[in-house]
Amino acid sequence: MAEIKVPELAESITEGTIAQWLKQPGDYVEKGEYIVELETDKVNVEVISEEAGTIQELKADEGDTVEVGQVIAIVGAGGEAPSTPEAKEEATKQEEKEESKKEEAPVKEDKKNRPIASPAARKLAREKGIDLSDVPTDPLGRVRKQDIEAYSNKPAEASKPSPQEKKAPAKKDDGKPVVREKMSRRRQTIAKRLVEVQQTAAMLTTFNEIDMSKVMELRKRKKDKFFDDHDVRLGFMSFFTKAVVAALKKYPYVNAEIDGDEIVLKKFYDVGVAVSTDDGLVVPVVRDCERKNFAEIEGEIMELATKARNNKLSLGDLQGGSFTITNGGVFGSLLSTPILNGPQVGILGMHKIQLRPVAIDKDTMENRPMMYIALSYDHRIIDGKEAVGFLAMVKDLLENPEDLLLEG
Repeated sequence: MAEIKVPELAESITEGTIAQWLKQPGDYVEKGEYIVELETDKVNVEVISEEAGTIQELKADEGDTVEVGQVIAIVGAGGEAPSTPEAKEEATKQEEKEESKKEEAPVKEDKKNRPIASPAARKLAREKGIDLSDVPTDPLGRVRKQDIEAYSNKPAEASKPSPQEKKAPAKKDDGKPVVREKMSRRRQTIAKRLVEVQQTAAMLTTFNEIDMSKVMELRKRKKDKFFDDHDVRLGFMSFFTKAVVAALKKYPYVNAEIDGDEIVLKKFYDVGVAVSTDDGLVVPVVRDCERKNFAEIEGEIMELATKARNNKLSLGDLQGGSFTITNGGVFGSLLSTPILNGPQVGILGMHKIQLRPVAIDKDTMENRPMMYIALSYDHRIIDGKEAVGFLAMVKDLLENPEDLLLEG
């Protein structure tokens, strides 16, 4: 008999929420096999079984909050894994029969109508906000991954309410219809930290604009060879990351944090890149940017963004950044004031590139691809002169990318 406990997650994380059980009582598990997915403040973590055996009991339901060290399941000795395809098929059929019997027997109301579905199908349904009981089953009464895909592609008007909407039916406040939806743990954490930053930091934002003509022209000339040489696309983020690192070296207080009555000046350049996911904004960190070339930065950003959208980021991917870049331009934002990613004291906001008339000299106007940039900073340790100088240096480097390459 072995207890499955919530593992140590990170220094600042003491609890999580059961997102979904990947195994059910009666299922056989191998040692090291994933049995449950936990949602924490930052990332989702899959917990493994330390012993091979059969799941005897689940001590927490999906949606329950559990603490580090808490016992959440019991794995008993005995049982064996199906060894051949025929045996696996027979075991699956037997499990389905047993599941059908369970559904016909009187059980707790919340388990009675639980559909038969594979872990992959359950995970996909959760990601798409689909109630498994709404999805048509196959002839054997199972919900497969392809059934979820087919159901999610149905016209929106034919779809039923999402699980959140079903849990919190529409009510009327002052005669107006509303729907109440519980915030996810991650969204609650994001909300809490954003409010904390605005309450504890003297946040101010300064703006500038960049003529992106030369970067775009250089990128156009080099992108095909860059891809052939490095198997990664040359985007704008590597240019901005390199420009930020150069500016941080000249203006070190923008690469700092406050610890009590001390200023901690960081002599490393780990740049966080904000990524939007279905569960909210996350900021994975590209380490040692001063040592990486353009291809290494682009490759790591692509890898981290893919992990973020597939919910595969580790806690280590998110910790320890010294400065953050966020790009609202990918969503069409023309101008914004980004909020600090505490305890960092600076964040750079990129925006949409848009053709605007620019005065070349007193007699000439030209349409140029322009981008507004914004630096939000903590005025407690960064003065306006430093903030403006930092942003001006980023602008100068991006308007003269050959200098940026030399800086890199």
